[in-house]
Amino acid sequence: QVQLVESGGGLVQPGGSLRLSCAASGSIVSIYTMGWYRQAPGKQRELVARVRGGDNTDYADSVKGRFTISRDNAKSTVYLQMNSLKPEDTAVYYCNTVPYFLDWGQGTEVTVSS
Repeated sequence: QVQLVESGGGLVQPGGSLRLSCAASGSIVSIYTMGWYRQAPGKQRELVARVRGGDNTDYADSVKGRFTISRDNAKSTVYLQMNSLKPEDTAVYYCNTVPYFLDWGQGTEVTVSS
């Protein structure tokens, strides 16, 4: 069973940056389209970024130009660099395949507040 372990979240002021990491067991990262999802309080989980074959990337309009997804196949890890953070980015962030079919990890909490 593949496990996903997210890390790197925390409390940051508006305009700040964070880098999230998602370590996956096995070689899932190099085989499938991988994505970062987030779930804000009281809202549904949404996909914010994905990395496809050839390392092509796509972003939700709300994060385009501020977030960058990448992956390191050798480390079986997916990253999300988040810059110019806004309070509306506050959420628990998860990684999974796109579309998702793995059990969700525990996520990593991001709070953007002054």
